[in-house]
Amino acid sequence: MNNPKTQTNASESPFLSMLMATEPAVRARLADADATVGQRLRRERRLVALDVALGDLSGALDFRAVTARLTAFADRALDTAIAAAVDERVPGAAPTGFAAIALGKQGSGELNYSSDIDPIFLYDPDTLPHREREDVADAAVRIGRRVLELLQHRDADGYVLRVDLRLRPSPEVTPIAIPIDAAIGYYESQALPWERAAFIRARACAGDMALGRRFLDAIRSFVWRRSLDFGAVREILDITRRIRDHHAQGQAFGPGFDLKRGRGGIREVEFFAQIHQLIHGGREPALRAPATLDALAALAAAGRIAPDDAAALSDAYVLLRTIEHRVQMIDDRQTHALPTGDALDRVARLHGLVDGTALLDLLAPHVARVAATFDRLAPADTGAVPIDPDRLATSLSAAGFDDVTQAAQRIAAWREARYPALRSAAAQDALEAVLPGLIAAIGRSPAPATALMRLDRLLERLPTAINVLRLLEARPALARLLAELLSHAAPLADELSRRPDLLDGLIDASALAPVGAVDDLAAEMAAIECGADYQSMLEHVRRVVGDKRFALGAQIVAGAADPLDVAAGYARVADAAVGVLARATVDEFARAHGVVPESELVILALGRFGGAALTHASDLDLVYLFTGDFNAESDGAKPLGATLYYNRLAQRVTAALSVPTAAGPLYPVDTRLRPSGAQGPLVVSLDSFARYQREDAWTWEHMALTRARPVFGSDAARAAVTAVVADVLSGNRPARDIAADAATMREEMARHKPPQGPLDAKLLPGGLVDLEFAVHVAQLTRRIAFDPDMGRAIDALVAGGAATPAWRRAHDLLTRLLVTVRLVAPDVQEPADAATRMLIARALGCADWDAVLAGLAAVRDTVGDAWKESIAWKPSPT
Repeated sequence: MNNPKTQTNASESPFLSMLMATEPAVRARLADADATVGQRLRRERRLVALDVALGDLSGALDFRAVTARLTAFADRALDTAIAAAVDERVPGAAPTGFAAIALGKQGSGELNYSSDIDPIFLYDPDTLPHREREDVADAAVRIGRRVLELLQHRDADGYVLRVDLRLRPSPEVTPIAIPIDAAIGYYESQALPWERAAFIRARACAGDMALGRRFLDAIRSFVWRRSLDFGAVREILDITRRIRDHHAQGQAFGPGFDLKRGRGGIREVEFFAQIHQLIHGGREPALRAPATLDALAALAAAGRIAPDDAAALSDAYVLLRTIEHRVQMIDDRQTHALPTGDALDRVARLHGLVDGTALLDLLAPHVARVAATFDRLAPADTGAVPIDPDRLATSLSAAGFDDVTQAAQRIAAWREARYPALRSAAAQDALEAVLPGLIAAIGRSPAPATALMRLDRLLERLPTAINVLRLLEARPALARLLAELLSHAAPLADELSRRPDLLDGLIDASALAPVGAVDDLAAEMAAIECGADYQSMLEHVRRVVGDKRFALGAQIVAGAADPLDVAAGYARVADAAVGVLARATVDEFARAHGVVPESELVILALGRFGGAALTHASDLDLVYLFTGDFNAESDGAKPLGATLYYNRLAQRVTAALSVPTAAGPLYPVDTRLRPSGAQGPLVVSLDSFARYQREDAWTWEHMALTRARPVFGSDAARAAVTAVVADVLSGNRPARDIAADAATMREEMARHKPPQGPLDAKLLPGGLVDLEFAVHVAQLTRRIAFDPDMGRAIDALVAGGAATPAWRRAHDLLTRLLVTVRLVAPDVQEPADAATRMLIARALGCADWDAVLAGLAAVRDTVGDAWKESIAWKPSPT
């Protein structure tokens, strides 16, 4: 473990370097008898991560040993958390009646270095310990939530495990812990083919192991069917290929390659094995090995796959997974994509190679072999039975359509090929194949007539409908989600009509997971083919941003995420887009005009973008600055003075962010918050900006400055801008009657921008604008609590005695309402459809629509009082 080469390699990873530096202290804290369960597990995880990484890098642990140790820790941690959660609720009780079923790589004993885990929580109502007079179902959910908290909470020692519970039955409607009999009933009668594949790797891993094994025994016939099931194979193949196409869009093998989902990647090895297991495992129990390497060996031994295929796929799998570990070791991130530039070289050196080129050369033949092997699989024909036209009305009525006549007329028009997208024989075949499932999905949706009308509009605009229809045929769950989107979210329906390929991004379960960190998103946006031009970069970024924003909107409709988290996700996507496009534009501009020596462009975000909480329809409030001497000149073939240079450059950055292309629009950009507003130059030097803010800026400009956040520029430049902002906000600014100025501004705004409807969370009296004004006045008059994040700023005001906790509750409800309504009621009127009202209520955490209205009225009163208190406050005489 102390091999010098290992130490050198580990130095390429900031995360491992940090772990090595703090190891003695962590080991000492691990022995702390007063540490909580969560603290002990977090500290143990750090040591396991370090020990496994060093064993891996030194060669003391091979791939199987690495994944086995990581899985063993995950099992132990999950079991400990369950026992602790049960004991907290019922002291002294054994953890009976509550079990965790491991799926995915935990189930197969193949966890990644930075994997999440995908368990299903089950409970037995007859044996689960619970408090007196406590509903057993509520007790199970509370135990599950406490387990999540113990494993996912972060502190100075990091976290234990990321947990994803979305592989449980119908996660959009079921609680996080499910009664065992209900789970068995679901898998016996309702589960989909892809869920069969997921359970190939299932095992009882924690809690009441006997309960877990009883569940798996009960559903064995669901997973392993004696008859050959090529229908399941077709679905898995189709899904896999679409995932491959989606994630390979705009990139070839090379830097940025997705090791997991790319063509020839990890997932294709796993699915190759699972497809053959599903076909033959019902009759041949020896093929039911959960681990991928064991499954490949068993399939080869049974003659179900060629021995050379098994050997090649096994070798590729070990290498791809090992490099995936190296990527994750760098910063302990759950990422699967090869980095680019210097970061790729670091991964290579961590693996003992010279540079990134050597790493790509090592991977390339394995990736090619996996892709070629997977390509040989052919989908089976499911032979769907079409709906008889004479029985269409009956089928529509049975499915839940109220206006059967209108629905039948629309479908008849499709069958008559009135739209170009449906005129080919292949399109008509695809329509008939998907129609039974599509009618059923739309009929079960909250607003069948609306969903069918928007689907009709989509089909009318498509050049061809074949791909969309085949996708919906292969993925019934996606058809159900599509029906929900079409029922509730007109903006998403419109985006689909422009880009039907957006549906492909929802195939993968990760679409309903939080979007990644800004750096990971930026790497995905920057990952285009070598030699691609600037216009190709603009198109690629728009496609990625469109995918992410569509998926984030789908999360709200599906109830898969808190709108506050979605708002933060929208902002991370915008951060990444600004960074990638600004860098590409700067480089493109420099080809003609060079660079200004000792100078650079800095972009400052304000408003909701500065606060890192956007909506689906947000614009970006930007201020462009530049560092260095404004008298300087660029050094290119066509030199420009610094001021002209940066004003032209900023115009191009704005165009890169806002001008629609073939891939669609990106963001409206608003630069009116710059010094002197629309009358001033687009870009000013940092010195000019500082002087303006300190000497000339008005109160409204200082209020805007409270949410300022640099989003582009070097670390040094960002620090310089941040220092200017902090200096101004802390008091180096003109003395003004802030409260009076703010009150005048708010009255003026109310006259010129009245609320547009009863759900206008932003402009209603007592809405977000009033709350923001109250917060900014409190910040500027007291000179405290400056944080671009409005929620954190309010928390700081509460801690300083300048606000009450009710301010934060008002902020959260109003923000959730704003983010949700932008999607499902963009006219800010109360939805006529009861299902959409319930969607809004669910997003706000309310029981029903009456609770929404009551909650909105209450927080408006709170904000009204906060606004009055804020402008009435006077500092104590000194």
